[in-house]
Amino acid sequence: MKTEIKKNALAILGYNSDEITLTCKSGMQKYYFNTKIGVDPALFVKHKYGNLYNYVLIAKALPLKIIIETPQFTMLSTATKVEPMKLDSKMFELPVGIKTAKSPY
Repeated sequence: MKTEIKKNALAILGYNSDEITLTCKSGMQKYYFNTKIGVDPALFVKHKYGNLYNYVLIAKALPLKIIIETPQFTMLSTATKVEPMKLDSKMFELPVGIKTAKSPY
């Protein structure tokens, strides 16, 4: 895998955003971020899709824009709003009696 960082690549929602490009066998991922929107990488340790965990280890920030290109598809995701807020922990509780299963992957 190859990693490249470009400072001040573009502005998203008024945030000057750096770009991290991850190139690997399956394709390329570009992540745009500003460190003002920081995140703890430990929260993403099991998130492997699109090499998100690899990105978060470097940026330590949530992405404002993501471009994933593979031979099968191209995906583009861009933030439309950044709104700081506290989330109630009850938001993350599963309903009583719900069945869960571990993913085989």
